[in-house]
Amino acid sequence: MQQLTAPELAAWLADTARENPLLLDVREPNEFQFCHIEGAVLMPMQSVPARMQELDDDATIVCICHHGMRSMQVARFLEQQGFTHIINLSGGVHAWAQQVDPAMPTY
Repeated sequence: MQQLTAPELAAWLADTARENPLLLDVREPNEFQFCHIEGAVLMPMQSVPARMQELDDDATIVCICHHGMRSMQVARFLEQQGFTHIINLSGGVHAWAQQVDPAMPTY
């Protein structure tokens, strides 16, 4: 599975020549409500097996959580299900807040 840092993801999202990935936030709704990366789609970790048919298996998907551990588990699961363009955001939204968007609330 590929890993991506917060600054690398920010550069990708800012690059209009590249198609944006699907930002899949696997945290709980209250965490997502508190803070999230703009454009992210909420799909709590426990709901992924039941909802993965909602995901385009040809799309590039960046899995996101608080620190990168839950998202890594989801990324591995999706790869086991045949998804081939899966990336984990190393450090999660916490790294995003520290390295990209200092105005983002942290918890």
